[in-house]
Amino acid sequence: MRDATLAFLAGHRAARVDPLTDRLVDAIVDSNPGYRATRVVPLPDLRSSCHDNIGRVLELLGVAVQGAAVPDESEAAYDAARATGRRRAEQGLPLDDVLRSFRIGGRLIWDDLVEQARAALDAEELREVGTRLWEVVDETSAQVAAAYHATERAAVRADEQLRAELWEGVLSGRAKEPGFAHEAARILDVPVGGNYLVVTGEGLDVPRLEEALAPRTTAWVRRTGGTVGLVALGSDDRADPDGALAALRGAVAWPVGVSVVVSGLAGVDTGVRQASLAVRTLDGEPGVAAFDDRLPEALLLTSPEVAGRLVAVWLGPLLTLPAGEQASLLATLDAWVATGGSTTHTAARVHCHRNTVINRLRRVARLVGRESLDGVPPLELGLALRALRSGLHR
Repeated sequence: MRDATLAFLAGHRAARVDPLTDRLVDAIVDSNPGYRATRVVPLPDLRSSCHDNIGRVLELLGVAVQGAAVPDESEAAYDAARATGRRRAEQGLPLDDVLRSFRIGGRLIWDDLVEQARAALDAEELREVGTRLWEVVDETSAQVAAAYHATERAAVRADEQLRAELWEGVLSGRAKEPGFAHEAARILDVPVGGNYLVVTGEGLDVPRLEEALAPRTTAWVRRTGGTVGLVALGSDDRADPDGALAALRGAVAWPVGVSVVVSGLAGVDTGVRQASLAVRTLDGEPGVAAFDDRLPEALLLTSPEVAGRLVAVWLGPLLTLPAGEQASLLATLDAWVATGGSTTHTAARVHCHRNTVINRLRRVARLVGRESLDGVPPLELGLALRALRSGLHR
């Protein structure tokens, strides 16, 4: 490339950055609808960005036409492009609109070069300059896009981290602080007040549950140990926990625990503890365990030593029997407790004669060291059977 050509390009860069900046700002405002419609980019910011990027493009063009290597992307030559990509991502301007502005800028620079170079460059040199110019514009645009996407990814990670922190705060009880509760409600898009059911379980099909619970507002978070969901029930006069429970029972094929109705985000931590206890009472079996329906099991879960002793004292000898005899005696005890001590109703449930029930109860009494089992079933026996069924004695 002739020295005269290089001198022309250096002089062009020194003289034309400001006029080109004015023209580019006007062109972007007039012809790029993203800037005009959203107004998220202040005019001083747009002008500064145009000025810096035009200067850098013309600087890189001067390097390229000399046949020198274009600076590596890590070099400061792309600082204006990367700064523009980061700012526009933070401002929320669509990337297509940003790149359209760079194409407009490239065209304006080329038109200006053609106009200014009529007496300085021959046709061959002008073609070479044009080729190098668009190579520089393309690489600069790529740097803009890379910085834009990196900023978007960082924002997503920051948002995910914030949401995770807010969720953990809600689940651990921080929502009792009004300021935290309102911030969490805003970011997580859930009501700060009203009634909630808390749902928890492993391997939940969240889309299916959302569909089953619609039109109720729900929110879900996956965490170590399973998924936790909030089901908004509305205010006191519109709460329908039974309807939500019925919807859950019709949609799940996994162990799911459900709390009692809790008040607002401030009560969610209590609901989490209840739902977690409830699901544990299922011992891995599919179904929906409502906390209020599993109170004895939940009580035993909080005292595993007591649960183990209840089973050992009241049922231990039965568990050493052959499987067939063990099963018939346990089924009889279950039915006897469930019917409130009625041998007649127990016989109907286990499909045998009433005398057979009486004989089985006497057999159990001897095995566990009791004089008899008649009248009202002992509370401890009922608890022992619940502990055994739920696997709480292990």
